[in-house]
Amino acid sequence: MQLSGKVALITGAGSGIGKGAALLFAKEGAKVAVLEREGEAAKVTAAQIQETGGEAIALVADVSRPKQMEKVVQKVIDKWGRLDIVFANAGINGVWAPIEDLEPEEWDQTFDVNIKGTFLTVKYAAPHLKKQGGSVIVTSSVNGNRVFSHGAFAYACTKASQIVFVKCMAVEFAKHGVRINAICPGAIETNIEQNTEARNLEHVGLPVEYPEGNHPLSGGKPGTVDQVSQLVLFLASEASNHITGTKLYIDGGSTLV
Repeated sequence: MQLSGKVALITGAGSGIGKGAALLFAKEGAKVAVLEREGEAAKVTAAQIQETGGEAIALVADVSRPKQMEKVVQKVIDKWGRLDIVFANAGINGVWAPIEDLEPEEWDQTFDVNIKGTFLTVKYAAPHLKKQGGSVIVTSSVNGNRVFSHGAFAYACTKASQIVFVKCMAVEFAKHGVRINAICPGAIETNIEQNTEARNLEHVGLPVEYPEGNHPLSGGKPGTVDQVSQLVLFLASEASNHITGTKLYIDGGSTLV
């Protein structure tokens, strides 16, 4: 029970990595606030935790809206009186397109969710984390850090920006005993492709020939939600109590070849 007595807030916890982490955190003893844009998805994850004897609440908010995120954090405090772990996981791939074809509002939407959402999540949690120390984990990506896919420049820019945010906050948080780190997943079996719109990419970018089986550790197979959740658990737990301001790649070595 690595997280016994801890309270965790997880954004984007209705599916994929966020849901996997929520279920694992609860299994390890944490009380979990499950946040999603869609209420039904949040309720399903929270119900799964409760069915196995865990404690969870379902919360609905748009991470890019300040008032909504402020209220969400307050609901967690009203419910449990503290906040120890924040997993800022909510994000979108957005539109992948040549710069001439990407509309300004599409750029803004990707930044609103991925960067502003991360900022607001951490901003409103910060005063409560500082009271007793804690851990923040941010879901970044290999994109923008090791990989620069054609057409993905809005997404990649947000993911690179998250790393800068993590490093800046690590310095600010350190004296309060709060750690903040980022995970950088490669290809993982999730549904994030459902919020990706690829447009007019046929003639963009350089032709690249990858070696056969481009995930060396797994024989070409993408990673799993469970594998990423175990990394998030490590960063949330006291096992990583001397790690902050760090980005950890979890990609099976795919970005090395």
